[in-house]
Amino acid sequence: MLGAGDQRVHQSSDGWVPIYPGNDKSVGLMSIGFLLSNPDEAVVWRGPKKNALIKQLLDDVYWDNIDYLLIDTPPGTSDEHITVVEALRDYNPDGSILVTTPQAVSTADVRREITFCRKAALPILGIIENMSGYVCPNCEECTNIFSSGGGKGLADEFGIPFLGCVPIDPELTKTLEQGQNFVEAFPNSKVARIFSDVVANVIRVCENQPTP
Repeated sequence: MLGAGDQRVHQSSDGWVPIYPGNDKSVGLMSIGFLLSNPDEAVVWRGPKKNALIKQLLDDVYWDNIDYLLIDTPPGTSDEHITVVEALRDYNPDGSILVTTPQAVSTADVRREITFCRKAALPILGIIENMSGYVCPNCEECTNIFSSGGGKGLADEFGIPFLGCVPIDPELTKTLEQGQNFVEAFPNSKVARIFSDVVANVIRVCENQPTP
């Protein structure tokens, strides 16, 4: 998605050096995918080996001075999530951002993730509703091809900030598959504005300011 799939991690005296897809080095990446010799190789590891690598990715990467560290985890409440929370506890993380789609089957999963976060004493920064409608590539009208409002309803029910709705946009899919920056390619599009609003809401919550 970021056009960095063919790059490899280098070792320095300070640790692993993240991959920087842009010349300005404003975003750094680290993933197990950068450590594999074959991108099609499946990672079939049991819990202890996976958990050890997660801790290594957190402890042995030289991030230098960064504004935010974002960790993308798979859906659910597995061992990987517990390992991440425990490894970051001493750093006092700002919290988690939960992503759902509008359908009930997805919000049911996020309900369990809310319970997990609260049991783990991990603050919840907010909820984002993804795949919230479909944006027409011609007129930019957004049509709810699935149900809608699941993320907002969940946020209201649990008293969690709602960070915004992100619809499906064919141009977004295309730019991601080509490793391009969607916001730079389509700065005036409806979805680009939505992304800007979501990011602004996340920053407000991190700085303890109310979302609009």
